[in-house]
Amino acid sequence: MSNRPAGHATRSTIRPNSETGQAAGVRTFLRTADGIAVDSVYDPGPVVYETGPADVVFVVAHGFTGDVDRPHVRRVARALAGHGAVVTFSFRGHGASGGRSTVGDREVLDLTAAVDWARGFGHARVVSVGFSMGGSVVLRHAALNPGTVDAVVSVSSPARWYYRGTAPMRRLHWLVTRPSGRLVGRYGFRTRIHHRDWDPVPLSPVEAAARLAPVPLLVVHGDSDGYFPLDHPRMLADAAGEAGELWLEPGMGHAENAAGEELLARIGRWARARTGQGTD
Repeated sequence: MSNRPAGHATRSTIRPNSETGQAAGVRTFLRTADGIAVDSVYDPGPVVYETGPADVVFVVAHGFTGDVDRPHVRRVARALAGHGAVVTFSFRGHGASGGRSTVGDREVLDLTAAVDWARGFGHARVVSVGFSMGGSVVLRHAALNPGTVDAVVSVSSPARWYYRGTAPMRRLHWLVTRPSGRLVGRYGFRTRIHHRDWDPVPLSPVEAAARLAPVPLLVVHGDSDGYFPLDHPRMLADAAGEAGELWLEPGMGHAENAAGEELLARIGRWARARTGQGTD
């Protein structure tokens, strides 16, 4: 275990563009509170050194089996970069990050390191944006670490644990709980999955949503999501009360792959408006 603080950068690169004055970005490994190295990328977005950093930074938490280099994660980052700076990272057990995936439990520590790192660039507001597993992580992170983010966007998230009501979720449970499934995860999806069960069971997403106020929460879900039916987003939005807002997207499937450019732009505008940095 490392004694470095969460968000400590173990190596990094950053260069200003001498012609435009814009930062070219940073890639580094952050060290989490439990010592995991998390592959992370910072895109400064519309920042010019002479005028200071963008006022909003988005911290993107990908879905299970994603990573910072996946095309759908990069596409989300590019879309949000039109509205602020963006931090993306690979959860533990994914891509080049260390450790093994706990499928949403200790991943909160990964997001904590990324949020701390994002704040260090001098942005006025931090918005966490999570997809599927990442959608549950942003909810729990905000509930367990009050005051660390200024708004939360949860896309295609479950509301409760151990859901097996759809075929994709039954396949996912096989992937996570069976030795043969974890081998498929490692070699087929570049995802190393921990063999231990949760102990204790983490705070559920719906319980976390109930703790977020007054932090604004946007719940986004497709009406064609094959993983989680519509009772999940409705439970999350209801739990958040007046702090919650629900967008049910016609024809949308699941998570990053299903999030179109227009939706991502609306999310960017919503985040800026709710954090006092812009308008809808």
